[in-house]
Amino acid sequence: MAATFLRNTLIVDAATCLAAGALMAFGASFVAGLTAIPATLLFYAGLSLFPIAAFMLWAGTREVPPAAAVWLIIIGNVGWVIGSVAAMLLVGPNVLGHLFIAAQAAAVAVLAWLEYEGLRRNGAPLAA
Repeated sequence: MAATFLRNTLIVDAATCLAAGALMAFGASFVAGLTAIPATLLFYAGLSLFPIAAFMLWAGTREVPPAAAVWLIIIGNVGWVIGSVAAMLLVGPNVLGHLFIAAQAAAVAVLAWLEYEGLRRNGAPLAA
């Protein structure tokens, strides 16, 4: 049951990465026009999500997701949240841009917490 929770969380994380990546990479100009986030930043951030989603999907399709892979995903998600806060401070988005970034950061933070909970429920080591 615990492994199923973790697998499902990883698959949801992969799906959200694909959706956000598609929106940001293929809709960069449109989103930039609405949010005042630079289109180049949106494009490359979006592209970066595709291999990440593939890795999450790989981990999520294992019978028991490897703890090291899940930790890497959690650390990456925390990095995304930190990068999102930095983007809000550095790139000068408008109000809609702040909401766009904050909503993504919040969703990613929740997913990281759920993945941590999945590891804990699986009995994976949580500290070195």
